[in-house]
Amino acid sequence: MQHHPAIAPGRTAVVTGGASGIGLAAGKRLAGLGMNVVLADLGGDRLDAARSAVAEAAAAAGAVDPSVSVRAVPTDVGRMDDVRALRDAVHAAFGDVALLMNNAAISPVGKPWEDYGNWQRLLATNLWGVINGVQAFAPAMVAADHPAAIVNTGSKQGITTPPGNAAYNVSKAGVKAFTEATAYELRQARNPAVTAHLLIPGFTYTGLTGAPEKPAAAWTAEQVVDFMLDAMASGDFYILCPDNDVDRATDEKRMAWAIGDIIENRPALSRWHPDFEDAFARHMAE
Repeated sequence: MQHHPAIAPGRTAVVTGGASGIGLAAGKRLAGLGMNVVLADLGGDRLDAARSAVAEAAAAAGAVDPSVSVRAVPTDVGRMDDVRALRDAVHAAFGDVALLMNNAAISPVGKPWEDYGNWQRLLATNLWGVINGVQAFAPAMVAADHPAAIVNTGSKQGITTPPGNAAYNVSKAGVKAFTEATAYELRQARNPAVTAHLLIPGFTYTGLTGAPEKPAAAWTAEQVVDFMLDAMASGDFYILCPDNDVDRATDEKRMAWAIGDIIENRPALSRWHPDFEDAFARHMAE
C-alpha cells in the first residue's frame, strides 16, 4: 500500500486528542507503520493507557524499541504555552515532525445565547487547539527539507451546520476555513512538500457519541484512520468519510443544498424549515 511521503518508518507523528477515539486509532496505526508517535491529551490515566496501547501496537508490528518511539505528553491544546512545550519536547526527542494531526475536540452543547462558559471551553479546544498546533509546528515543518503533512479534524457539522449544537458547528466551520487557508499558504511556501488536509469524519463511534455500544450506522475510529491514510496517499485535501448509513452521494447532496441556501436566498438552515421539507426531499431523490 502506498502512503503519503510523510508517512514513513522512523519519522515522527504528533497526534492531539490522542488518548481516545480517532486520535488513539491514528496513533496505533502510525506506530504500526514504524513511526515515532507522540500522543498529546489532557494528563491522566487515559493518556497513560493510550501510550501503552500504542506501544503495544508498535511492538506487534515489529517496530524497533517501542518504549522509546511512543511518548505521551500531557497537553491542553487550548493553551499556547502547552502546545509550545509539546513542540519543544518533540523536537528535543525526535527532531523534525512529519505528521501533525490536530484532532483534539470536545462537544458540550451550546445554544447561541446560552452556556457562555461551554462556548469558551469548546472553542479553546476545537478551534484554538488547531490554530495553536499549526502556529507552533508549521514553521519548522516548512523549513525542514522533508515531506510533511498537517491533518486537521473537521466535521460535516462544520459544513451543513445542523441545529442542535451551535458551538460545535462554529468551531468546526472555523477549522474548515483555517485548514483551507493553511493548504493555500503551504502551496506558496518554499517547501511545497508540506501538505494540509481536512479530515471530515462521518458518524464515528468515539467518546463523543455518548453511546455505550457502537451503533450499527457508525464507522469505527480505525475505519476512519484507514480511509484518511488512503485519501492522503491520493493527495486529497477534503477527506470526506462515509459511514455505514450515509454514502458520499448523500453527503454531496446535503452539502449542495446547504450552499444553495445562499444562492437561492432561502431561510437559514432551510433543510430543517417546514416550508422547504418537500423541496429538500425532492432534491435528495433526484
